[in-house]
Amino acid sequence: MAGELVVLVNPAARGGRTLRLLDPVVRRLRDGGRPVSVIVGTSAQDALELACTAVAEGPEALVAFGGDGLVHLAVQAVAGTDVPLGIIPAGTGNDIADAFGIPKNDPLAAAAIVAEGTVRTVDAGTAGEEWFAGVVACGFDSKVNERANRMTRPAGMAKYLLATLQELRAFTPIPFRLTVDGEVIEQEAMMVAVGNTHSYGAGMRVCPEAVPDDGLLDVLIVGPLPTGAFLRAFPRVYRGTHLGHPAITLHRARTVTVEAPDVVAYADGERIAPLPLTCTIHPGSLRIITSAGA
Repeated sequence: MAGELVVLVNPAARGGRTLRLLDPVVRRLRDGGRPVSVIVGTSAQDALELACTAVAEGPEALVAFGGDGLVHLAVQAVAGTDVPLGIIPAGTGNDIADAFGIPKNDPLAAAAIVAEGTVRTVDAGTAGEEWFAGVVACGFDSKVNERANRMTRPAGMAKYLLATLQELRAFTPIPFRLTVDGEVIEQEAMMVAVGNTHSYGAGMRVCPEAVPDDGLLDVLIVGPLPTGAFLRAFPRVYRGTHLGHPAITLHRARTVTVEAPDVVAYADGERIAPLPLTCTIHPGSLRIITSAGA
């Protein structure tokens, strides 16, 4: 009989609407007699402690049933260990799952991959002391997150759209200082993204050429743009065609330190810390369950 799968659940994902899928997901994971246990934290810290305790006992995999925020939390428990991470997307964006070929909107299909897939060894990054699997965002996008997190309504993605429009009215380019593998870059910019995978924010392919097992971080800098030009260029990020824009530059590095005044960094959509912050890639530090060939 195969080893135990430990399922880490976010009961609040999509307002709790996906919780009704937990029972069929668990039944699918138990096909063939595999033991499955479920852990639910009362808070993010409690969930992390439960996940770390479970990983220390050496299960076959830790399975995150939730959105990118829960995947980010699960990565804190499994990165640097031999325990693989399974992902069953049940959030709004699900960008990390998408990066590894896991269906974003079909939890049962994702559960089948966890039950029958293969383990792929990939890189993970650290932002300060915290692990990340996807993208670290600093600048306009993180300021939008800060604004949205202070808002009580509207709900869902509408809140982020409103926060984006409000931030655009007040935003001015930020003086950044980056140290990219020892090379210092000083310039004003709209934002800086440091990517291990290609997308964040529900499908924005901000680092479209990022490869999660090449031992490098993609460092994307969006230089100063007037509001109108920024709005015209912005839709291109969903297609990943923005790299040809003259205001955008791309670097690849093993480590990058990002400095800027009054900017908070977000990693995998989660608030990390105010800048300055050093991001470092750790090759082969994460094991992900994916479909064959993904």
